[in-house]
Amino acid sequence: MGHKSDIEIAHETTLKPIWEVAERLGIGRDELELYGDWKAKLGFETTKRARERSPGTLILMTAITPTPAGEGKSTTTVGLGMALNRLGKRAAITLREPSLGPCFGIKGGAAGGGYAQVVPMEDINLHFTGDLHAITSAHALLSAMIDNHLKQGNELGIDPTKIQWKRVVDMNDRSLRNIVIGLGGPAHGVPREDNFMISVASEVMAVLCLAQDLVDLKERLGRIVVAQSYGGEPVYARDLGAEGAMAALLKDALKPNLVQTLENTPALVHGGPFANIAHGCNSLTATKTALASAEYVVTEAGFASDLGAEKFFNIKCRTGGLRPSVAVVVATARALKMHGGVKKSDLGEENLEAVKQGLPNLAKHIENMQQYGVKVVVAVNAFPTDTEAEHAAIEEFCRERGVQAIRSEVWARGGEGGEALAQAVLEAADSHSGELQFLYDLEDSIETKIEKIATRMYGADGVEFSAAARRRIEYFVKHGFDKLPICMAKTQASLSDNPTLVGRPEGFTVTIKELSVSNGAGFIVALAGDIMTMPGLPKKPAALEIDIDGEGVISGLF
Repeated sequence: MGHKSDIEIAHETTLKPIWEVAERLGIGRDELELYGDWKAKLGFETTKRARERSPGTLILMTAITPTPAGEGKSTTTVGLGMALNRLGKRAAITLREPSLGPCFGIKGGAAGGGYAQVVPMEDINLHFTGDLHAITSAHALLSAMIDNHLKQGNELGIDPTKIQWKRVVDMNDRSLRNIVIGLGGPAHGVPREDNFMISVASEVMAVLCLAQDLVDLKERLGRIVVAQSYGGEPVYARDLGAEGAMAALLKDALKPNLVQTLENTPALVHGGPFANIAHGCNSLTATKTALASAEYVVTEAGFASDLGAEKFFNIKCRTGGLRPSVAVVVATARALKMHGGVKKSDLGEENLEAVKQGLPNLAKHIENMQQYGVKVVVAVNAFPTDTEAEHAAIEEFCRERGVQAIRSEVWARGGEGGEALAQAVLEAADSHSGELQFLYDLEDSIETKIEKIATRMYGADGVEFSAAARRRIEYFVKHGFDKLPICMAKTQASLSDNPTLVGRPEGFTVTIKELSVSNGAGFIVALAGDIMTMPGLPKKPAALEIDIDGEGVISGLF
């Protein structure tokens, strides 16, 4: 079964009209804004009604520290949702929208894989319903208004060297990382240095994903800090009068998108902030709408427990009042072998010792999730090259820690291959009775919040702050930003801030180089190490394999 490509499998699927999928959630056809037969947006009346209903059970999908071997977190999310429906539950999944950059770069799409995909996968991975374009346009409008303000006399006294609002495009284009704009004389603007980020790193994306409704969206957009004045005061988007027009551009983008899995399970795919720059979770409106309409909702957070999941709890759950019951940690024998020192080229061979050497990484992610007071289940995403002995070692390791490790075969077998995992998740959800425990209090100092994340989530001995970071902390305290939650910008390749340290590093200190405020989103970004906000294309980008024939059939997406 597994030899077919993702897009070939997707093309063989019989999709249900999206209004039939919506019926499974109790959503009528008149509540849908149709984008053809297979995609729809949910109108504001649906999302508003969702806030008045008792929520279903929320399940978070996270993973061990990522490796080039791939963990299959989105695939497991899709498969678990389908499996729950096979067991007679009314389940839905909520995922982030893919970015065009990774689709044409090295990562590929973000719609699951094998027989656990959301469809139509080519639409979802390309333009979808235009949300990313709307976010890019709203961000570009604010950029244009800033530079126009400089050109028209700079009434606000914006310091051109202290503008923190960069430009964005939804593509991997390293040549745009550092640019000079406004050249060509006075008619063409004020010359200054500028930068491009990829659109999913935009604060507008984070704002969209945390906004509760249009009023909240507009207020958050107005709160965005774009620059400093010559006097050192923050300059906000509302000072430029930009928030109304930006919100108008985002009116439809705020509405969650409804699609389906290969087995017709409802899937709300909406929003897509980066997880090692922003908070890495799909939109609050999508998650809350799904929770109001389904008994069980499976959602995911980007990268591993130390990044996306930590932000899911301390930012998204805190903002939206979410109370998840279960955290599923995805692990693979292949990734554990890499954490145990095996090269990617040798992963096809059984290596029990390497699996055991890599298991401390899994242990740390289990411990991380238990700190929030949720039940933990480990999903062992099966690959054809895995051996029974390798799986047995993982299962025994987890059993010793009082956690079930369940083999997941959703990539090869769809929902049927996830039924055992679904049963374990249901048992964990039924036995959950605790309250969500946040990692830190909002009243804690910025330094204390960061130290709690670094020591308790990463296993660091402590935190060092650069002189520049300490100056920013003083600035944030002075201007009242210090009560915001923290959004750590850190490598995803290690529990530490050093991407070369695999497994479970010990005896390290996290260094915070710089901090910035995403006041509209409602968090402070703490930069640990060098995090690239504009990726580049690899030597052989995925774009080389993507094609379309005369009938309009796309190939090469994965």
